[in-house]
Amino acid sequence: MEEYPLVREVYPELVAELARLLEAEGERYLAIVAHDLRLVAPCGCGDDFCQSFRTSEHPPGTPYGPGHRNVLLDPEEGMLILDVVDERIVYVEVLSRPPLG
Repeated sequence: MEEYPLVREVYPELVAELARLLEAEGERYLAIVAHDLRLVAPCGCGDDFCQSFRTSEHPPGTPYGPGHRNVLLDPEEGMLILDVVDERIVYVEVLSRPPLG
């Protein structure tokens, strides 16, 4: 099984922001698990405003199914939206923000 890099090692500022914003939304459990997210694959849409990425294996274009919910966060700039399935963050939408990294 391939070992994907930890998001906190690639984008430490983003993970700190996610944890802080999740705490503010009352999503304490997700704030904790945000520190262990893996960078599985970039979105791949090609839009210049999108820096989204997958944090678990999932075939592109297929629905997540039961147990899926979105968590909309309120960052100072741009948009951060999480796809959560059974309390696991599976996708991080990073839109209209300065370049990560």
